Amino acid sequence: MQIVSMVLCGFVLDTILGDPPTWPHPVKLMGKLIAVLTRELNRPAYAHRLRKFLGLVIWLIVVGSSFAVVWLLFWGISLITWVPVQVVTAIQFIVGTYLCYTCLSIKGLSVESHKIMRSLKAGNLQKAREQVGMIVGRDTQHLSADQVCKATIETVAENTSDGVVAPLFYLLLGGPALGIAYKAVNTLDSMIGYKNEQDGDIGMVSAKIDDVVGFIPARLTWLFLLAACMLLGYDTKLAYSVGIHDRKNHRSPNSGFSESIVAGALKLKLGGPHYYFGELVDKPYIGTTVPNPQVATVTKIEETIRMLYAAAIIGLLALTSLTLIFYA
Repeated sequence: MQIVSMVLCGFVLDTILGDPPTWPHPVKLMGKLIAVLTRELNRPAYAHRLRKFLGLVIWLIVVGSSFAVVWLLFWGISLITWVPVQVVTAIQFIVGTYLCYTCLSIKGLSVESHKIMRSLKAGNLQKAREQVGMIVGRDTQHLSADQVCKATIETVAENTSDGVVAPLFYLLLGGPALGIAYKAVNTLDSMIGYKNEQDGDIGMVSAKIDDVVGFIPARLTWLFLLAACMLLGYDTKLAYSVGIHDRKNHRSPNSGFSESIVAGALKLKLGGPHYYFGELVDKPYIGTTVPNPQVATVTKIEETIRMLYAAAIIGLLALTSLTLIFYA
C-alpha cells in the first residue's frame, strides 16, 4: 500500500534529517498565514462573539487550504499523461514521502532538547532558559535548572503525542492531505490557542478542535509510552499507576496522558502552576503519587528522549500493522 510506504520512508527521513531550518516546510507557510489572518482579524475593538466567529473563519481558511493544496497537488500529478504511469506513481511517492516527513517531529524534538542539555551541562542557565522558551509556551526567564529540565521533559512527553503519534495516526488514516490538515490544526492551537485576553476568543475554536482531533492519539500514546517503559526497563509499575491516577491532571484533556506515564517512569513530579505572558496559571501536578519525587536533571531529559524514540517506533509498527490488516 503506497500510503504505508510513504509513511515508513517519511519516518526514516525524519529520524535521520530532523528539521533543517533552511529547508521548505509546510508549517512555516501555515505559520505565516495564521500570523497574517490573526493580525487582520483579531482586533480588540471587535466584540467577543465576533472574534470567536472570526476564529472559526481563520480555522476554516488555514485547515481547508492546507488540505486542499495537498489534495490538488496529487490530483494535478495524476493528470500527467505524457510520461509513463510508473513515473507519475514515482512522483506521487516522492512528494508524499516528503510531506509525511514534514509532519513528524521526532529528531526535531531530540535536537532542541540536546541544545538545552548542552547549555545546562556547560552551566549556562540563562541560555538554557532562552532555548526552552523556544519550545514551550510558558515564561522561562526565571526558571531554575530543575524547572528548565521539567519544562523540556513535559514538552517532549506532550509532543510524543502531538508531534509523532497523532501525525502517524492521521497520515495512515487519510494520507498526506489529512496529515498536513492535522499539522494545520495543531499549529493553529500552538499559535493562537492560548486562554488569555489577547487570543482567548480568536483561538477558542482552534483550541477546542485540537482537543478533539488529539483525543484518540493521546490515549494511544499512553499505551505506546507504557510499552516503551517495559522495553527500556524503566519502572513500568509506577508508570502505570501514575498514568492511571494522574492522566487527567491537566488543563488539556489530552496532554496529561503522555506526561503522567513519563512522570511515573522517571519518578518525577511534573506540572503545577506556571507563568504565561506574565500571568500565573494554576495547573494541577502530575506525579502526585510518586514516592520521594526526584530532581529533574539532564539525565532525566535523556531518558525522556529514549522513551520518545521507543514509543515512536512502537507506534509506527502498531499503526502500520493495523492499517495493513484493515486494508488487506
